[in-house]
Amino acid sequence: MLNNIQIRNAKPKPKPYKLANERGLYLLANPKGASYGGWLMS
Repeated sequence: MLNNIQIRNAKPKPKPYKLANERGLYLLANPKGASYGGWLMS
């Protein structure tokens, strides 16, 4: 489960990466520090 602590601790890395949970919610963390969230729809 993606929770508030995981989101706050997401740090920029050299390449963009996703943190996701089992229900389709995800956070995309970019190298410049910006973060975007959304839902994965199937």
